[in-house]
Amino acid sequence: MKSSGTIAVLAAAVAMSACGGGDFSKAEADELASREQRLAARLASPSGDPSAPLARWVLPPQLLEISGLALNAEGNLLAHDDEHALVYTIDPRRGVVLKQFHVGKSGMRGDFEGIAVRGPDVFLMESNGTVHRFREGNDGDRVEQALIDTKLGKECEFEGIAVDPAGVIVLACKNIGKDGPKDAMVIYRWDPKTSRATPLIVPYAQAIGANSWKKLSPSDITIDPTTGNYVVITAQEKALIVLTPGGEVLRSGALPERPRQPEGVAISTDGILYISDEGSAQPATISLYRWPLPAVVSSDESPSEGEEQSR
Repeated sequence: MKSSGTIAVLAAAVAMSACGGGDFSKAEADELASREQRLAARLASPSGDPSAPLARWVLPPQLLEISGLALNAEGNLLAHDDEHALVYTIDPRRGVVLKQFHVGKSGMRGDFEGIAVRGPDVFLMESNGTVHRFREGNDGDRVEQALIDTKLGKECEFEGIAVDPAGVIVLACKNIGKDGPKDAMVIYRWDPKTSRATPLIVPYAQAIGANSWKKLSPSDITIDPTTGNYVVITAQEKALIVLTPGGEVLRSGALPERPRQPEGVAISTDGILYISDEGSAQPATISLYRWPLPAVVSSDESPSEGEEQSR
């Protein structure tokens, strides 16, 4: 993934040194302070390419297969990989891992595909629509969890979760079951008060619009904290779709820079879009952009040159 003008970052090993409250060397502390200052300066400046990243944080090897993203009440990012019930808390202004904690019984594994936060509660979703609800722990903790069975496993393979202000769990379908609607993007809303789910069905003709994609396979969903709109990203098509809770499509276009494998999305109240990009031969990353994004660009646009290397 290439871009122009990104903020240089420390190596992933340094990012992990903060975990558990470890001390930084003076050089590391100075670089982290510089990161935060550069990010603040970019946010304060209206000049430059509005679609260029404000920063890109290189993640440690433990998060190579990063999946979902969410922001907690303190404004820190929560992230996880797709196999272990292990949650990481990341400082989004400096790109360092602050702590990690385990969810549920020892060694619990699953196909974890999304994470969301509402108040003090955290929700970790499996691809079959099973949701684990818990409270954020301290570094090294193993926290208790309650299981929510949405009974939607036959309807979809899910990859993305959000929770709206009313507590309704919003689940994005990656692959729709054989009896589900065809040629449409589907989002389920599961109400914990009634234990019932209702589908939001958005025909591809509306969701794709003038883009060249043949379908849409969501990899995550979040709720814009300012507007309440749903923001969906897809890894295969590298798309970003904005729609109202009623299903009206407000935006359909390419993600900035055409990332390798975008798996997680979150939006802060101060107007930052966070996108996690799963790693492979290269480390996983979290990229920061201004939100809302500028006008839609072609889905076929080539990535730009000149990404600044980490140091």
